[in-house]
Amino acid sequence: MRLIFMGTPDFSVAALEALHAAGHDIACVYSQPPRPAGRGKKDRPSPVQARAEALGLQVRHPISLRTPEAQADFSTLNADIAVVVAYGLILPQAILDAPTHGCLNIHASLLPRWRGAAPIHRAIMAGDAETGVCIMQMEAGLDTGPVLMRGETPIGATETTSDLHDRLAAMGAELITATLRDLPNLKPVPQPDNGVTYAKKIDKAEAAIDWTQPATEVDRRIRGLSPFPGAWFEKDGTRIKVLGSTLGHGSGAPGTVLDEAMTVACGMGAVQLTRLQRAGKGAQDVDVFLRGMPTPPGTQL
Repeated sequence: MRLIFMGTPDFSVAALEALHAAGHDIACVYSQPPRPAGRGKKDRPSPVQARAEALGLQVRHPISLRTPEAQADFSTLNADIAVVVAYGLILPQAILDAPTHGCLNIHASLLPRWRGAAPIHRAIMAGDAETGVCIMQMEAGLDTGPVLMRGETPIGATETTSDLHDRLAAMGAELITATLRDLPNLKPVPQPDNGVTYAKKIDKAEAAIDWTQPATEVDRRIRGLSPFPGAWFEKDGTRIKVLGSTLGHGSGAPGTVLDEAMTVACGMGAVQLTRLQRAGKGAQDVDVFLRGMPTPPGTQL
């Protein structure tokens, strides 16, 4: 098929590569404009733009798709279909209607659960047992369109957003190629009205660990916010991110370190911290971290 690909972050790259490998005619790739990044704050292209250019594909990064000029440029590509995954711009109706078969979205949840911006984070933070990917026909509402294909996967007990992100990106790449292959035979399934939840954007204010919460809640927050923005606590005035955890054993005053393995008491139960990061340092497994910053039992975090 002749298609337009629209995506920006790392999550989108696997789908772009899969569609290119499948032999589709990718007329153009749309991505967010380069942003200042790194110590020098030089403009850096998005992961999708970088990969598209490496594949020799045309890339556009308009600031908006609401202007007549942007919509005309899109329409003249004469695409059969557009594939959208974590693009970052609202698509007005003129864009949704331009391709012959409309626009398909790769969404990282089991719709209608976790519509919106941060479905992977929210699924882990809520303690969901499973999640997945849906290929959805896009319409004007926020992730409200009918679903053409879906895949499900369990969420592991120690899985972080980073871990799950990579698995769902690969799953989405497989599903979108299968969807385009089988498109004439697929029947869109409307989303049910019950079970709708919204995955609001992650706020950095959510990242401070509240040790008075039950251990299950603390553990989910740590894993759901890893690697970004990273749940954190303070020790001796130093902010430390926690990038991995598991449920531990023991009890005590919330925030008290219980053993030499960095198990910390919560409001109910305890969590064992498995991966940490000090400001200005790389992430470290807990044994390496403790060699550089001893935290004996009884320490109050």
